[in-house]
Amino acid sequence: MRPVPRWALLSSGCAPVLLVGGWVIAGLLQGPAYDPATQTISVLGAYGAAGFWVMTGALLALGVCHLLTAWGLRPAALAGRVALGGGGVAAFVVTLLPAPSSGGSLRHGSVAVVGFTLLAVWPVLAADRGGAAPWGLRPAPSLVATALMGVGAVWFLIETHRHGVPGVAERLVTCIQSLWPLVVVASCLWYPHSDEPSK
Repeated sequence: MRPVPRWALLSSGCAPVLLVGGWVIAGLLQGPAYDPATQTISVLGAYGAAGFWVMTGALLALGVCHLLTAWGLRPAALAGRVALGGGGVAAFVVTLLPAPSSGGSLRHGSVAVVGFTLLAVWPVLAADRGGAAPWGLRPAPSLVATALMGVGAVWFLIETHRHGVPGVAERLVTCIQSLWPLVVVASCLWYPHSDEPSK
């Protein structure tokens, strides 16, 4: 099995820190008018938002992290690595098409959906279906990760429709999506045979 470079632990570990740190700092800059339970992360990155540059910078850095992790995650199936990298590219595009200060944006929403979908399916696409594999690349955990992201997305849609707490649902899903690459990289690095050359 091809080894995973140790720097992938840094790129995958920085992803959730940058994402959560970005929305926390941008939310503080936005002030009490912003409600993280009922408002989405996109509001923080909207034109005119007080934390616009913080959230934009966090999303750009998140995209870089996903691209680097996809590059370094050599034991994963190519389709999964491409999907993870595509999720990183979608983070770049979302920053180029920020949500307006009020109302929705079809372009922003479409890119966000594409990015979410890529990041939701990459665990299943990256799974090793033959022979022994690190825990994070086995079919069962990969399927559970994708299913959790799917359930979170359904919850987000329900909360958005009923004007409930879509911000909470969105944050839960994006946390899972940003943490899973770290889980996979760590499982590869700690796998007993991950440092042996492939035969």
